[in-house]
Amino acid sequence: MKIVTTVARVLLGALFLWGGIAFFFHLGPKEMPKMSADQTTFMSGLNVSYLFKFVKVTELLAGLLLLINRTAALGAIVALPITLNIFLYNAILAPEQMVMGIVILLFNLYLLYAYREKYLPMVSK
Repeated sequence: MKIVTTVARVLLGALFLWGGIAFFFHLGPKEMPKMSADQTTFMSGLNVSYLFKFVKVTELLAGLLLLINRTAALGAIVALPITLNIFLYNAILAPEQMVMGIVILLFNLYLLYAYREKYLPMVSK
């Protein structure tokens, strides 16, 4: 169980860390992939506002927190809203990429389950 937790933590952390680094250092593809009209509208809304930069900073933070074992429980909580949005984006706007959204969501949900003992003081009396 501990090995599965470590693998999920490191893979999810590396994915989020790479996503943030690639955005800020322009390491991704030069041209955007072909998108539908709905996808273009969604991405245009994110790019004109501060929101996409905020998401990428949050991805960097979540990735770092997940890669540091001591802060992994906090990293799983920080990553959850981003993970849910990736999943919902894939489910609604890009069903052909659904596998990645499901995998990321399952990793995050597993980590939340694995660290559940650390969250109990927040919700208990």
